[in-house]
Amino acid sequence: MESFDEIKARAEAAVPGAKIDIVPNPGPANQLSLLIDNEHATDVARFLRDDSALRLDFCSNATGVDWPERTVKKTVKVKKVIEGVEKDVDETTEEKAPGYLEAVYHLYSMTHKHGPVIIRMRTADRAEGARLPSLTPVWRSAEFQEREIFDLYGVHFDGHPDLRRILMWDEFLDHPMRKDYREPDDYEYEPTPHDDVLERAKGYYAARPQLDGAENIAPQTG
Repeated sequence: MESFDEIKARAEAAVPGAKIDIVPNPGPANQLSLLIDNEHATDVARFLRDDSALRLDFCSNATGVDWPERTVKKTVKVKKVIEGVEKDVDETTEEKAPGYLEAVYHLYSMTHKHGPVIIRMRTADRAEGARLPSLTPVWRSAEFQEREIFDLYGVHFDGHPDLRRILMWDEFLDHPMRKDYREPDDYEYEPTPHDDVLERAKGYYAARPQLDGAENIAPQTG
């Protein structure tokens, strides 16, 4: 299969205006991915699927990633005069990096038996701007997985044919896979609280002897 540099160059040439960045992975696998700008993502996806050399016709997996707002430390060399001598000194600065969400897709070619090629898209923010174009019209196998990302991370996929919750119930208001998610003490709409959720929920209701021990009292006879 072509290198990522070659795929990037050919995709940008095939889709005028598209911007694609190669994202390194610092993990042991060192698996690169392609960050695609949202405006041209659908056209780039179709190129990856239909190009005769690539034929990335199968999306095996799509998942979400949450990147909350964070402080990034940067160390730069600056020149300072110390005891009358100019020296290069390390100076550390801090910058606020805005938060965003990602959708990451693993693509394979069933035709050519190669892959994966990993592509990703990023939202503008983690609130009102948490929107991405759906790639379900390009890879049908992404439908349920984009629904899962919507449900658990809160990414709205524009153009998805049936975007609704897939794991949490409809009245649930939050997104459990976000890194700042806090589990409530009581699930107001959970149909059947159980285990630790049931124990926490008991704190919100008056004790009911018939359910809280009285049922274990043996009846007196004689």
